[in-house]
Amino acid sequence: MADRKQALLDRLAALNEAALAGGGPARHARQHANGKLTARERIEALLDTDSFVELDRLVTHRCTDFGMEHNKIPGDGVVTGYGEVGGKKIFIFAQDFTVFGGSLSETYAAKICKIMDMAMRVGAPVVGLNDSGGARIQEGVQSLAGYAEIFYRNVAASGVVPQISVIMGPCAGGAVYSPAITDFVIMVKKTSFMFITGPEVIRTVTHEVVTQEELGGAETHASTSGVAHFACDDEKQAAAVARELLSYLPANNLEGPPSIVTQDPTDRRDAALEELVPFDPMKPYDMAEVIGHVVDDGRFLQVHADWARNILCGFARLGGRSVGVVANQPAVLAGCLDIDASVKAARFVRFCDAFHIPLVTFVDVPGFLPGTAQEYGGIIRHGAKLLYAYAEATVPKITVITRKAYGGAYDVMSSKHIRGDLNYAWPSAEIAVMGAEGAVKIIHRQAIAAAADPVAAKDTYVAEYTDLFANPFKAAELGYIDDVISARETRPRLISALSLLEGKRDQMPAKKHGNIPL
Repeated sequence: MADRKQALLDRLAALNEAALAGGGPARHARQHANGKLTARERIEALLDTDSFVELDRLVTHRCTDFGMEHNKIPGDGVVTGYGEVGGKKIFIFAQDFTVFGGSLSETYAAKICKIMDMAMRVGAPVVGLNDSGGARIQEGVQSLAGYAEIFYRNVAASGVVPQISVIMGPCAGGAVYSPAITDFVIMVKKTSFMFITGPEVIRTVTHEVVTQEELGGAETHASTSGVAHFACDDEKQAAAVARELLSYLPANNLEGPPSIVTQDPTDRRDAALEELVPFDPMKPYDMAEVIGHVVDDGRFLQVHADWARNILCGFARLGGRSVGVVANQPAVLAGCLDIDASVKAARFVRFCDAFHIPLVTFVDVPGFLPGTAQEYGGIIRHGAKLLYAYAEATVPKITVITRKAYGGAYDVMSSKHIRGDLNYAWPSAEIAVMGAEGAVKIIHRQAIAAAADPVAAKDTYVAEYTDLFANPFKAAELGYIDDVISARETRPRLISALSLLEGKRDQMPAKKHGNIPL
């Protein structure tokens, strides 16, 4: 009996050792030589020390074709389990490229699906560390079915628990759709890639010559396609970004946003804000600097920092509370809304709304970007996404107009008319259909043409229009602006507004779901 017990213990020790060894020392060394960590090292970098609890360590594949029945490694190429980040529970999977190239099998997929199901039952975020060669060819349709099972759970979990994908190696073909459904994608420069078809297939089909990096590298997806929300210099930085991102998010859609104790005074008034925004509406400035002067400790975690840079999205804290920030960026394209900016902001707004994160919007927008490229590309449809997202959102919505708010873009940027809760304007704000120069050319075209001195006449009309509309007071008179505040008062007013709206109750009419213009 004692011998039997010892034999079982010895067998367990051997299986655990094999699982921990993964693909073995030589393949681990190759990972390191390529600037990559192993799956377990990645988990260790992300989670709080000694918090990881592994599940399904001894699972192996069931494939009996192509000699695979004699080639089994416990864990089957993916490490799954749960742990803590900043003391909060998360579920995690890490694909192990050293085992069968990280390729996905039926049982490998089942392991991932199990922790996703548990995450939804428990109400905790899911983080996937991706480094895989794709579907395991030896298993054929079973591996494809495994991907589809994961995709279904990504959709089911969307808006229920936060989902973060960290791409730390290749991610190609159908495998890219799981990260694409998740809320945030973090990539590592030079070592991670995402594409539907690789360079060789593209060269064969279209005769285009392109490298992996140009086609699907981190910098490409962070600045050109918008697939990646963050591009990091190495895997440790990627883990740090994931940890910081999680610190702003609730565990699930039934919790409120997290709040921490801050040493930044809630009544801090910042006189520097009075000088940051030029009074001349044609002069650019950096809205990120404005945000930094308002939020706790100047910390603003930008999402999609390098894509659609004419709008800023990201997370910050005000009085210790997590908030989502959306802001026009006058330093890029004068802050115009275009196709990419509309899509970027719309998805961010919808994420915040799904997880009860209040929205703070800073407005300085001259309108939608004109041109045939935008019209042919569907700016009407894409711009409507942002309008829809703001109108649909039931979280607290607070808006600050710092300078220009022209035309339909004024309406779209969380205006009072689409149920902004508290809308403020600085004295420098201009709320009008368009700028004075353009308006005068339309309204007084004939009078200017008939004048003895057309230039002087135009200047007179521009001055009159400016006096009437190049200020926030008409909007305030009508109740469209709740208050005109000095720039230095912005931080305490926002924190007061958040406190007021903390128990906000609002809902849309009962429906299965709306039909956002995708």
